[in-house]
Amino acid sequence: MAEQNILFRERQRFKQFWLSVVVVGVASIFWAGFVSQVLLGGSFGNNSVSNVQVILLFVLMGLGFPIFFYSMKLTTVVQPGELQVRFWPFHLRPKRILLHSVRDYERITYNPIREYGGWGIRWGFRGKAYNMSGNEGVQLHFYNRKPLLIGSQNAGKLFEAIRQAKEMKE
Repeated sequence: MAEQNILFRERQRFKQFWLSVVVVGVASIFWAGFVSQVLLGGSFGNNSVSNVQVILLFVLMGLGFPIFFYSMKLTTVVQPGELQVRFWPFHLRPKRILLHSVRDYERITYNPIREYGGWGIRWGFRGKAYNMSGNEGVQLHFYNRKPLLIGSQNAGKLFEAIRQAKEMKE
């Protein structure tokens, strides 16, 4: 991707405080089990499991889950004629959207929970959405498929970059 051809680039991460509380809360349960049973020699819970199982759960959920969660990011790039969306770690390569396939687009304010069931890669009655936080984005309407919402912390700039990118390629 040529750096001089980029009209817009945005990298987003989850910003919801309550989501961080949930992730830390879940991980802390496995940290407590690890410390209690493996390091202090006690048993964790009424039906304790072996130390090997506690260590495995600790590595997966106490370390792996927070690392996985905090490594997630949504990258949006607009270049002449195309938009790329990459939701790491689910997309190993960016999803390319050729702008000639976009019939129309609009800047919107939406309710992520009610309209799409939350944040992330979501499917709803209004189509598919890629969003990380907030409630603004650009909705793309295609000739031959359901709409796609790209959530953005800079929806106005994203909208303008898409407009420019479509004009440059047409």
